[in-house]
Amino acid sequence: MRDQERGRRRGQGELEAQVLAALREASEPASAAWVQEKLGGALAYTTVITILTRLLAKGAVTREKVGRSFVWTAAADEAGLAALRMRRVLDKESDREAVLASFVTGLSQQDEEMLRELLTRTREAEE
Repeated sequence: MRDQERGRRRGQGELEAQVLAALREASEPASAAWVQEKLGGALAYTTVITILTRLLAKGAVTREKVGRSFVWTAAADEAGLAALRMRRVLDKESDREAVLASFVTGLSQQDEEMLRELLTRTREAEE
């Protein structure tokens, strides 16, 4: 590990995104050791297991028992992981309407239009 990498703190979710990206590149369910190696081997095996376990709790990965260990598969991409985080934040708040209203009023006009379009498409698909 280079000195500048060792001193740099990763942003929240950066390791999770890296682990998900590695799993998406796998041609089949992958072991934690494979993920560790794919990420360059700089992370401790226990750190990789911790990240995978957190992703499992978030529904971003699945795991299957093979022998005495597990193999892991990505169930969500980075956008899906971000959406899971957003839902968790929203679920923790008592006034969902206020949180959503604050979120929407902070959107750019382009993002607001995109959100309206996505909501319309979702409703049409449900009908």
